Amino acid sequence: MNPVPWRLIPPLALSGAMQMALDHWLLSQHRQGHQPPSLRFYTWDPPALSLGYHQQRWPSTWRSLTAPGQSLDLVRRPSGGRAVLHQGDLTYGLVTSGLGVGRSAAYGHLCQFLIQGWANLGIPLHYGQPHRDYGRNPHCFATATEADLLLEDGTKFIGSAQLWQGDAVLQHGSLALGLGGAPSLFRPVFGQPWPVSSCRDRAQAWGQDVIIASLTTAASQVFGITLLPQPLTATEWGAIDPGPWQL
Repeated sequence: MNPVPWRLIPPLALSGAMQMALDHWLLSQHRQGHQPPSLRFYTWDPPALSLGYHQQRWPSTWRSLTAPGQSLDLVRRPSGGRAVLHQGDLTYGLVTSGLGVGRSAAYGHLCQFLIQGWANLGIPLHYGQPHRDYGRNPHCFATATEADLLLEDGTKFIGSAQLWQGDAVLQHGSLALGLGGAPSLFRPVFGQPWPVSSCRDRAQAWGQDVIIASLTTAASQVFGITLLPQPLTATEWGAIDPGPWQL
């Protein structure tokens, strides 16, 4: 891992297009040497449905869905994967470079801080297995791959995806916590009920602040890095364009 201090960006609640634009900007800036490696955690306001960069097919009804009292954003991620509903979840975004491992192995390397952080909270996680139906299912959390993390009861808990630029990588992923209760749009979007999981209930009970603190500490320990809190500046906000990511 890069020995320079990492930038820890304080939690942000923003529109889906702005969150994706920020993740992409951090990666591009890091590859060009203008930004150090970074870690951040964020939520989506309003709720959003994000599609993988190469996902071309999805139900037309997704464009007309609304969250209670507000619209539902439909956005495209710069990374791959399938559709994810961001309503009550917590998302992480990590940018670094010089891993010295292949792209497949990079998932296992970068996910270690998630495994360790949740283990410190008494929630063991394990990797999923390749699934031949993954590419045919528009719903990311309907199947698990070796890049995903599952709870003890087999419920998919964290789905991650990557974008590479040279040897620099953005890895971001959704922690399906259901903060505030089961997502009300889960059934309208995916045609199935929100999966009930006592393991997820135990994870959710820790609360967002404790979860972020545990994962941040784990990242410092697992990667052997120093994390320096640094909010975005006004100049940086002005350089971030959400337009390309809004559908």
